[in-house]
Amino acid sequence: MQNIALPQKIEFQKGDEKNRGLITIEPCYPGYGITLGNSLRRILLSSLPGAAIIGVKIKGANHEFSTISNIKEDVLGVVLNLKQLRLKVYSDDVVKLELNVHGEKEVKASDITKNSQVEIINSNLVLAHITDMAGSLSMEIFVSRGRGYETIESRGEKKHEIGYIEIDSVFSPILAVGINVENVRVGKMTNWEKLVLNVLTDGTITSEEAFRQAVEILISQFNALINKGPKEDEGLKEKDEIVMVKEAEEEKIKGKIVEEINKNKTKKRGRPKKS
Repeated sequence: MQNIALPQKIEFQKGDEKNRGLITIEPCYPGYGITLGNSLRRILLSSLPGAAIIGVKIKGANHEFSTISNIKEDVLGVVLNLKQLRLKVYSDDVVKLELNVHGEKEVKASDITKNSQVEIINSNLVLAHITDMAGSLSMEIFVSRGRGYETIESRGEKKHEIGYIEIDSVFSPILAVGINVENVRVGKMTNWEKLVLNVLTDGTITSEEAFRQAVEILISQFNALINKGPKEDEGLKEKDEIVMVKEAEEEKIKGKIVEEINKNKTKKRGRPKKS
């Protein structure tokens, strides 16, 4: 019986725009191009680690539906701009960033005070516009690491300072993944497949790094399916053996106790003769 052949060639190429990469996998066994492509696409979009803003405090604003004096955008507009911030976080804890800007100007991500634990990728991102020389914008921005998409409700109820605005977070560093499957010739067979993944990242990771992480996640998941059964059976056998040994020891102890009781009863029977 013929085994299912494995792909022999993986090629990484730069795309036609920044942060876009093409990953070509060939030749794939007939039908396996779309099988591998769909699995990798789902992992790339949902399961890679990244970083995002989880909350913000803006001086002069108590909630996201308020306005700030001398600022063109309202608070909701500033929050939406902050959600487009792409960054790398080198800490497992929540990191606080600070922004303090005065005077009429265009406020960009580059105006955020530098922090050794955070690297901002799109520093040219416009966050807000101060429309008057007397205006100012002061913010405390809270960032964290995570996976996928996290809603405010999923974080549970936590106590925050007055004026803290929670933000839904998109941690995934992958913006889009496209799949294209083409037929290729292998010997006399013309129905083999070539898989092309078109991966667009946010700049915090390369398409090659993202692909390798996705493959490692898939391998670990499938390995767990293979190794789970035997390990559980071995664990059950060990538990059964331990229970049997304990039961045998308990039976021995009970037997000894019964013997001692019977001996004591035979000694007490009858009265001793008077001399």
